[in-house]
Amino acid sequence: MTTLPAPASPPARPARRTTPYAALTAAVQEAGLMRRRTGRYWVRIAATTLAFAAVVTGTVLLRGSWLVLLTAAPLALVLTQFAFLGHDGAHRQIFATHRGNEWAARIFAALLTGLSYGWWMGKHTRHHQAPNKRGTDTDIESDVVSFHPEAAAGRRGPLRWATAGQGWWFWPLLLLAGLNLHADSVRTMVRGRAGRRRWIDTSFIVVHWAVYGAALVLLLGPGRGAAFLGVHLAAFGLAMGGAFAPNHVGMPVVARETKVDYIRRQVLTSRNISGGWLVDLVMGGLNHQVEHHLFPSMPRPNLRAARPFVQRFCAEHGIAYTETSLPRAVADITRYLNEVGLAARDPFRCPLVAHLRAG
Repeated sequence: MTTLPAPASPPARPARRTTPYAALTAAVQEAGLMRRRTGRYWVRIAATTLAFAAVVTGTVLLRGSWLVLLTAAPLALVLTQFAFLGHDGAHRQIFATHRGNEWAARIFAALLTGLSYGWWMGKHTRHHQAPNKRGTDTDIESDVVSFHPEAAAGRRGPLRWATAGQGWWFWPLLLLAGLNLHADSVRTMVRGRAGRRRWIDTSFIVVHWAVYGAALVLLLGPGRGAAFLGVHLAAFGLAMGGAFAPNHVGMPVVARETKVDYIRRQVLTSRNISGGWLVDLVMGGLNHQVEHHLFPSMPRPNLRAARPFVQRFCAEHGIAYTETSLPRAVADITRYLNEVGLAARDPFRCPLVAHLRAG
């Protein structure tokens, strides 16, 4: 009887190479930090809605007095919280489905805040792909503020003179940021660059401003209503700018031609802001900017818990992890912007390369 030879064993597959980021991601997932926190989000949505109702009630009660302007800033803070929820929905943090998150983002951003979801997605996606990179991240490209030496070197006339002290007037300038955000949003939609389903954003924003404008005129009259709108937009710009500016302004800027690996690109250009629950609330969780950039879809309530994992990882791999207090971040940003304005001597120097060489 002939014995058949045993079938040859298939060649062993080479072991899959585990990248450092994959190892960090596995540790975070094992800790359950990528799981949705829908219940926590519903509580936050309910609390924000109640706060909105309280501000509207206060506005109605004070409508016959100029004291009504005292409710304009609280309204801006509440709408900023809705904007943060829109940001979380855009990052697929709230619900398990893409459709649920997209609708949540559109409702919070466009209907309740008055900002186009499609405009925000395009702008914010480029930012996450290459934070602080020249030619890609539009957040560091401005016609007014020079966020890097190349921009400062190109200033001419009175703007060149003003750039020398831009760190001082950057913060008051945030009072106009709210108006600028709304203008950019509308401009993008008019030009047809607001992405798919632009008509939904357009409809929501028209409803937002129609209801808001009618309420101002009918409750407060044209003069008092205009003053209320001005205070509201100024406070909204300060709240939004104050939450976003500390995250990256003053951190290394990446030159157009420079290539940096994913983890260093996200960590070295981001700054965390220390603090407790109040900082988390005011900054919408964006104070955990390093963790947010490494794990954009991680629910906001989990970011603080991810911090020790990321800190330990950065320490093991020699990657600078920046965290500071809000007052210190304001001082660092002011100093950095003034230095850019005063000393744009070498516009082709890449701050991130210099940082890596120094390390």
